Amino acid sequence: MDDAKTRTRQQVLEVAAGILEREGAQAVSTRAVAAAAGIRAASLYQLFGDKDGLLAALAVHAFDIYLAEKHTLAPTDDPVDDMRRGWDIHVEFGLQHPALYLLMYGTDRPGRRPPAADEAHALLLRFLDRTAAAGRLRVPATLAAGLCLAAVTGVTLSLIGAPAEERDPEISARMRDTLIDSLVTDPPPAADSGLATRALALDAALTTADGAALPLRPTETALLHDWLHRLAR
Repeated sequence: MDDAKTRTRQQVLEVAAGILEREGAQAVSTRAVAAAAGIRAASLYQLFGDKDGLLAALAVHAFDIYLAEKHTLAPTDDPVDDMRRGWDIHVEFGLQHPALYLLMYGTDRPGRRPPAADEAHALLLRFLDRTAAAGRLRVPATLAAGLCLAAVTGVTLSLIGAPAEERDPEISARMRDTLIDSLVTDPPPAADSGLATRALALDAALTTADGAALPLRPTETALLHDWLHRLAR
């Protein structure tokens, strides 16, 4: 795609996002978006195909906005506190951009998610791998990521659905702390830590290591991950 088309596409997505947030998904028609963007409907169809294509691209655009905010979360020396801050940023984004959030997570296309959603998931895993490497995670990082995503999206969607005057911020804070307390341990003593904690820390180190640097075959690495997960139970 040439530079002119790329700029036009970005402009259309920004216009569509504005309509979505002001008027809701029903107002995001190809005709309305084309008119607001100052282009012909035929040009919009060339860029996105149809309304479904426009909405799919808009979901990717929404994840890009979310990731731009998420990447401002610089890691600290406390990975557990980073988990809390990451949760709060997620919920705040949903409440500030409810229509975009519903497009991102209230999908009517089960089993399909845009690449930017995978990037957001990978970012969550990196934070959890740091927690595991610090000897603080009770369960494998992949399981913890699934639990975190299910909980935080559920809380955010619930708050979005409630009238603004009835939203209780304590719900998010309590759910966050309850979940994190169930997933992490206290900092281990410097001289010793439990077998399960050390197994998860090694599992996280293997996950983040450069595969080429490991003196193991892929099948051996997979077997080692399985053994470590068993030791962590």
